[in-house]
Amino acid sequence: MKLYGIPNCNTVKKARDWLEAHGVAYEFHDFKKQGLASTAVEKWLAQYPWEKLVNRAGMTWRSLSDVEKNAVTDNASATALMLNKTSVIKRPILEDNDKLLALGFDETVYQQIFK
Repeated sequence: MKLYGIPNCNTVKKARDWLEAHGVAYEFHDFKKQGLASTAVEKWLAQYPWEKLVNRAGMTWRSLSDVEKNAVTDNASATALMLNKTSVIKRPILEDNDKLLALGFDETVYQQIFK
């Protein structure tokens, strides 16, 4: 089980706290320190559309210029953005054996996954 995110993100903190409180073992992958491989993004894009993976409500997206935002139109351009600015990725991402289990944190979803 792997949880991708940024340690100082409140949503990631909630997910980590929930997993620890429920005794779920996981490996934490810090986008900022460990970076992100294009193969990981490709796996996610095979399971979710880029529109779900790119957090267009977040500060990173909002700080992009209109030209940069308008340039994100498909998987290739979204991949380039996510690899260049990992904080634009909706987080946390919970993955197990290359299967994306959850995008973001919702306690109800986590309870269903780990019942």
